[in-house]
Amino acid sequence: MVTVMVTVMDKGMAQKQSRNSRKLFMEKEDEWTMIVKPKNNWFDFHFKDLWNYRDLIFLFVKRDFVAVYKQTILGPLWYIIQPLLTTITFTIIFGNIAKLSTDGMPHVLFYLSGITLWNYFAECLNKTSNTFISNAHIFGKVYFPRLTVPVSIIISNLITFLIQFLLFLGVLLYYTSFRNDIHPNLFIVLLPLLVLVMAGIGLGLGIIISSLTTKYRDLRFLIVFGVQLLMFATPVIYPLSSLNEKQKFVILLNPLSSIIETFRYAFTGVGEFSWFYLGYSFFFMLMVILVGVLLFNKVERSFMDTV
Repeated sequence: MVTVMVTVMDKGMAQKQSRNSRKLFMEKEDEWTMIVKPKNNWFDFHFKDLWNYRDLIFLFVKRDFVAVYKQTILGPLWYIIQPLLTTITFTIIFGNIAKLSTDGMPHVLFYLSGITLWNYFAECLNKTSNTFISNAHIFGKVYFPRLTVPVSIIISNLITFLIQFLLFLGVLLYYTSFRNDIHPNLFIVLLPLLVLVMAGIGLGLGIIISSLTTKYRDLRFLIVFGVQLLMFATPVIYPLSSLNEKQKFVILLNPLSSIIETFRYAFTGVGEFSWFYLGYSFFFMLMVILVGVLLFNKVERSFMDTV
């Protein structure tokens, strides 16, 4: 009789513990780490999600950086060979044949100073402008903040820029060792700001174009040509001093012009520097990012229906 009562009590306690365990499990199950909601208006940016998905951004950066030259013979050396070949080409065509002015600077140093920063912008713009089309197979399967993709492109291209920037510094040190007309100055400290503004403009324009290409596919065929054309409207292959006042004003309306000129002036002492035009470039960056994110948020809600 005693044994039966003990057994019943044990069963009752076990059932009570089981109910408590289920209740505790259900309470924990309700504590969601993230709740995915539809974006009700244009200003639902959810920038906090980018930080929460920083590990995913790192994986995208690693993928973009490693996959570019993964099955090539020279591999990462192409990050150095490409700007060198472009510099040599510009030196032959624009320096020796066209005889364009370089403000007395060595042709190689002048063209490389423009190409280093320009390549970063061009790569950011070209790759972010294909965000929706290139990643439609991922976007259609799993949720994650879509802005992680263009942000990862900006970061992975920053690694490429740093490699090419080290190449530029090597060439700069070579010429400063035996020339007295090259004078790096304190404006070098503006380099992070210049890179930030260049990256911001590339990101903003890229996601604007990416948002438009979900509906107008032919825009992506014009982007490469447009970037090349834009380079000639930027003082990459010529100095601002070679232009008259009217031409200079038109070129400085391009927000990239003051960034290239400031970079060149900071590291070589040759070129023109203006706080006004640099501020204009910074303001343009803020505006283009705002417009880009607004369009991006609007398009990402329904882009799978059009891509």
